[in-house]
Amino acid sequence: MTLLALAVLGRGVVAPDEPVLHADDLALLRGQAAFETLRVYGGRPFRLAEHLNRLAGSAERIGLPPVVQEELGEIALTALAAAGDGDRVLRLYWTAGREGSARPTGLAMVSALPAHLDGLRARGLRLISLQLGIDARLRAASPWLLGGVKSTSYAVNMAAEAEARRRGADDAVFLASDETVLEGPVTNVWWRAGSTLYTPSLELGILAGVTRAALLDLAGELGYTVVEGWFPLRQVAAAEEAFTSSSVREIMPVVELDGRPLGDGRPGPAARALQEALRRAAAGPPAARR
Repeated sequence: MTLLALAVLGRGVVAPDEPVLHADDLALLRGQAAFETLRVYGGRPFRLAEHLNRLAGSAERIGLPPVVQEELGEIALTALAAAGDGDRVLRLYWTAGREGSARPTGLAMVSALPAHLDGLRARGLRLISLQLGIDARLRAASPWLLGGVKSTSYAVNMAAEAEARRRGADDAVFLASDETVLEGPVTNVWWRAGSTLYTPSLELGILAGVTRAALLDLAGELGYTVVEGWFPLRQVAAAEEAFTSSSVREIMPVVELDGRPLGDGRPGPAARALQEALRRAAAGPPAARR
């Protein structure tokens, strides 16, 4: 993603190519940093407050200094203003700062949206399932595994996406050792049977997606019932349709799972309806668009 604007806590907007981290920042040395990524619609960040709250929760779990949400929110808006109106990606980072120092580093980065998302949405995702090799109950009961935390220690997630591409797929879904469905490397997972939508429970230690929370509200408005729980992969494979959700990618229909068509092999009606509803929610009431 092309970096359009960068703001640093305590400094404001700086040139996108200006160095802003020290070589001994613990984000680099030990991966001690939390982050958030959210979509910006016409210059307006979607659910910024919720992302800041989740960032603060991740920072607390990792043991970082407390996030100064108001100040970080202000530099986020400053960076967005510098980037100009339009649909963007906003990334927020909170690091432990330099080794031996108690001064954290806060960054707000504005980038261009990936160009391929709408085309991928129209075609639908090919997913593969990948085992994490840990029991679902053990994972849920092990806070030191940092389930649900958005940390910059993202190597496993990126390796999973690379493995999906190596196998000719677009993305992956993680499974516990008993084939309980968890989440994607950067997404939450959903599927439909009739008028019921299913999605893994947060009790499994998955990420509490901000877009996931929005869909929980929007689904009822569209006439769907949502069931959260612990589900085996075979239930997804037998679904009428499936899709993933995330802040930047929004709703992505799934048309193939482990090399086999899912449903009728085409994007389904629930994914389409929820995508449209999400866009309406992001646009906000007419007064917010002036």
